[in-house]
Amino acid sequence: QVQLVESGGGLVQPGGSLRLSCAASGFALDYYAIGWFRQAPGKEREGVSWITSSDGSTFYSDSVKGRFTVSRDNAKNTVYLQMNSLKPEDTAVYYCAATLLVHPPLEAGDEYDYWGQGTQVTVSS
Repeated sequence: QVQLVESGGGLVQPGGSLRLSCAASGFALDYYAIGWFRQAPGKEREGVSWITSSDGSTFYSDSVKGRFTVSRDNAKNTVYLQMNSLKPEDTAVYYCAATLLVHPPLEAGDEYDYWGQGTQVTVSS
C-alpha cells in the first residue's frame, strides 16, 4: 500500500521541541521532494518547510526559519522535521506531502502526489 505516515506530534510547552517523522511505504521516497505543511483550526493549510530530492536543498517559511530543520534519511525512507523553540502559534495539524517535481511547490495543491494523514502538534503551558 502506497502511503505516507506522520508521527511524533504531541503536547509540548512553549520553548520545547518535537521531532516529526514522515515515513513512506510502498514507494521509494528518495525520488520525491517533500513538503511539510500545517493547518490550524479555521485557517488555510500553509507550507512551512521543503526538501528537494536531488541535492537535499532545504527551504523554510519565515515563520519557522531558524527554529525548524528538515532532513531526510533515504535509507530509512523517512523525512524528519525537527521543531525547536516552539510557540503557541505553531499549534496545528502537521502534514507531509511528496512530489516528483524537482522544486517542491510552496503551496499545498495537486502537484503533490501523496499526503499523510497528519499529526497534531499542540504548544501550550
